[in-house]
Amino acid sequence: MLNLPKKILVAIDGSPLSDKAAEEAVRMAAGNPSQFKSKIYAMLVLPNAPRSTFTDFVPPPPITETKEWDELRERVFYVIEKDAREAGIPLEIKAVYGDPADQLIAFAEQEQIDVIVIGSSGKGFIKRKLLGSVSHKVAKNAPCSVYIVRG
Repeated sequence: MLNLPKKILVAIDGSPLSDKAAEEAVRMAAGNPSQFKSKIYAMLVLPNAPRSTFTDFVPPPPITETKEWDELRERVFYVIEKDAREAGIPLEIKAVYGDPADQLIAFAEQEQIDVIVIGSSGKGFIKRKLLGSVSHKVAKNAPCSVYIVRG
């Protein structure tokens, strides 16, 4: 019997390629005919929070606690929220700080994710060699299957 994913983690960053990955994750979850519905976790990994210095009396709040967060959240998660709602798929949104690959891998281990859906950045050879590729690092180190969506 075909073992379809129950827990799907999709990497979101607001780019057209992450929107495409979101659509693929919803399609994958909607294709699960078993009595147990799949669940999608949409994760946005933000750069490390700025550290306060001795001259800062009050450190800046994380972006998720600012006025701009609602607008950013709506823009970044629009496609996944709309598609999951239309398909009746449970969706949980996560916003964390840190290295994208490390955060995705750690969450996949913690939540026992069945598959990670991530967009391929499409960087050139030189840039990829210098900076590395999030999708490559995730595919190489993830504790589960990784579905890389290409543009």
